Amino acid sequence: MNLDTVIFKGKSFSSLLEDIYKNQVSKEKIIKDCVIQLKDMITDPSEATLLVPLLKEYLEVAVKNDESLIKMAGIVQRAMAASAANSEDDFKLSDKELQGLYSAVQTIGKGTIV
Repeated sequence: MNLDTVIFKGKSFSSLLEDIYKNQVSKEKIIKDCVIQLKDMITDPSEATLLVPLLKEYLEVAVKNDESLIKMAGIVQRAMAASAANSEDDFKLSDKELQGLYSAVQTIGKGTIV
């Protein structure tokens, strides 16, 4: 399997994997910085009840974004393996995978993934 195979304009499989890794590292730093900043801003429980749900929402969107990229990487990997084996029959998506992709595309289309 050639990781430098272009999967769509300007994006190879290796660069997709790199994006997944960079997103995770970046998100970890952002979350740590955000928690440190929020900790200093919270002086009473009522402030915490306002800020914590915002942080939760951000984390959920970030996780959905990563899940979409990981699903895409899995599909591309299967397609590349099927191509290497010269067999189109090996590359079939299950109904669950198709539904997951459809949901991810709809979410991306609504602009809720960062």
